Amino acid sequence: MIEIKNIDKKFGKLEVLKNVNLSCNKGECIALIGPNGCGKTTLIKAVLGMVLPDKGTITFNAKPIAKEYLYRKNIGYMPQIGRYPDTMTIGQIIEMIKTIRNSNENLDEDLIRAFELEKMFDKQMRTLSGGTTQKVSATLAFLFNPDVLILDEPTAGLDPLASELLKEKIIKEKEKGKLILITSHLLSELDDLITEIVFMQDGEVLFHKKVAALLKETNESKISKAIASVLKKTV
Repeated sequence: MIEIKNIDKKFGKLEVLKNVNLSCNKGECIALIGPNGCGKTTLIKAVLGMVLPDKGTITFNAKPIAKEYLYRKNIGYMPQIGRYPDTMTIGQIIEMIKTIRNSNENLDEDLIRAFELEKMFDKQMRTLSGGTTQKVSATLAFLFNPDVLILDEPTAGLDPLASELLKEKIIKEKEKGKLILITSHLLSELDDLITEIVFMQDGEVLFHKKVAALLKETNESKISKAIASVLKKTV
């Protein structure tokens, strides 16, 4: 579904991505993890067309994304920190995005109901807590039934109930055969969600493994401990 081949990216003299190769397929929930500055965000932005690689190719459904933009309508993106016009209300933001997208697809309003956002439609964005802003971002990511969901630290700032509701939604969409990419520092949040792990370090992919295989080869039951076991062997 998404193929990343030989991607390099520099900002000045800083090498942010170094010969990155990944294959991401339908029905998988893939965690993209690694220390701060490892290149995760740059890689996501390259997939979204927000960063142009210096070298290599990215294909979406076997078609190169370079100089294209229509493929993005098949992607729902939830940023780590959503930024919206301060004086617009939640309801106005959602209606504005609907108008911009002008989509004839059936809208997925599950999260609007789950988060009870209807009760807050008249609240201005500048008055919202970080967690409520995250709820709006999550709602917009899922709203147009995209084939691919890219979720950057999706549970950060959410209260425990909202976090569980979002995780349930992620699992539901994965079971529909969608591709889901998640970045997270909270590895404990991922145990019930993900099927594959991509670990990045210093702009490179250190490993890309199925969760079941990773747990089996490390003889661990928790993802965080399994990753720590692999990293100890590579040091």
